[in-house]
Amino acid sequence: MTPFIAEIIGTFLLILLGCGVTANVVLKDTKGHNSGWIVITTGWAFAVYIGVVVAAPYSGAHINPAVSIGLAAAGEFPWNMVPSYLLAQFLGAMLGASLVWLIYIYHFDRTEEKSLKLVVFSTSPAIKNIFANLLVEISGTFVLVFAVLFFTDATIVESDTVIGLGSLGAIPVAFVVWGIGLSLGGTTGYAINPARDLGPRIMHALLPIKNKGKNDWSYSWIPVIGPILGSVLAAFLYLVFQLV
Repeated sequence: MTPFIAEIIGTFLLILLGCGVTANVVLKDTKGHNSGWIVITTGWAFAVYIGVVVAAPYSGAHINPAVSIGLAAAGEFPWNMVPSYLLAQFLGAMLGASLVWLIYIYHFDRTEEKSLKLVVFSTSPAIKNIFANLLVEISGTFVLVFAVLFFTDATIVESDTVIGLGSLGAIPVAFVVWGIGLSLGGTTGYAINPARDLGPRIMHALLPIKNKGKNDWSYSWIPVIGPILGSVLAAFLYLVFQLV
């Protein structure tokens, strides 16, 4: 599997399960209807874990443009590979969102509130304020990328035997995303990933969803620019600490 394909598949799984848990909670007549924020944040954390487990051996499992940009800014990833990773991530996100719509199509039809249909695909602020919303996305992504930059591979080499965490190595990043969601996510829905928000938002605009309403494009730049700024800030501080 090439890194490009791995990033498509990893991001596809992330969005399929992440937007899927959101659909399960907010859409009408699902088994998980109104099950709450804990279910959503936990589902997204598991989605990250599964996406990372699948993609990590082949691409490093960025599955997030902010992670790719942050790692490159910190000198941990080549800049010339960033464009292909970003393209793969957006493609995977759009594919994942499309399948969520197909799986929950009858529940979309039964849900009357247009904003709930949009929230399955993209984030939206609880209180709309450009500065506050941007600050949250910067802060949440800063925590994510800063933590990722300090992750180490727990391996023990003894008698030519390498003992590592294997698939369990994906658990730390899932915990980080879970923690961000629980602590900061109630403000904006914690995109912390440009592909996670913009890719599905584009599909919301393109798919023939009944009575779907508007896409709130006026807000859409915040879940893109905020995470990028947060990732660059995390990379900068990481480099500073390496010099101390």
